[in-house]
Amino acid sequence: MKITSLLENTSSQPTIGCEHGLSLYIETGSRKILFDTGASNLFAKNAESLGIDLGKVDLAILSHGHYDHAGGLKTFLALNAHAPVYIRREAFGPYYSQREDGEYHYIGIDQDLAANNRLIDTSAYTPIAEGITLFSRVERSEFVPSGNQSLHRKEGEHYLPDSFTHEQYLMIEEGETRLLVSGCSHRGIVNIVKSAHEHWQAYPTHVIGGFHLYNHRTGEPEKPEVLDAIAEILLATKARYSTCHCTGEENYTYLKKRMGDHIAYLSGGDVLIC
Repeated sequence: MKITSLLENTSSQPTIGCEHGLSLYIETGSRKILFDTGASNLFAKNAESLGIDLGKVDLAILSHGHYDHAGGLKTFLALNAHAPVYIRREAFGPYYSQREDGEYHYIGIDQDLAANNRLIDTSAYTPIAEGITLFSRVERSEFVPSGNQSLHRKEGEHYLPDSFTHEQYLMIEEGETRLLVSGCSHRGIVNIVKSAHEHWQAYPTHVIGGFHLYNHRTGEPEKPEVLDAIAEILLATKARYSTCHCTGEENYTYLKKRMGDHIAYLSGGDVLIC
């Protein structure tokens, strides 16, 4: 299995642009998959630079309803005329971020795209193809990111804490590999990995995604004791973690010291074989 990071907050190559967002191109033995589309059309420009034809993507997945993962959806639909896009229907909700100025800023998906007939609603457990499954509704609540506190869903005139029912995760089984992919891990990376274990009766062998450990409102990393506990649990799974995007550079550096070769950073333009 080959995973190419089309877009991330950082870039490993001068010809690959970066922005706050995430987009991954995954090649299995039978499918070409686009996981998230970043915040703009930059993921498509990067794909072209990397020699990847998005018109040949077989299916696309949006991890949740925030602009930095779905902002390029309109671009993808224009470049690819056939691939279905799997998404939680809740992803088109009115999502907002409360910034440092106290104001609420819309961070959701373009509502005009909600009626597109290529969108396929997913459930708590949605098999897509042999060995390719989406799951959501992670109920555990250990080490939920503190950065979630500034993220809301608007109900009438009120801004309520986001429960992240619009978030979903991808599991790909191929040979001895069990790859778990998460966009931002708003429900907590520990809870998501444990939920995957409950579904498959085994931990993933590889995990890719942002861990949302960076608090964008305060600009502060997670507390060391929290990172220590997360590192201990993740190490016990014996999986290989490739993190990026919303994990935060300070948090990644801290986890790297605790987890060693079991964790690495995946920048834009990087390729992972698993």
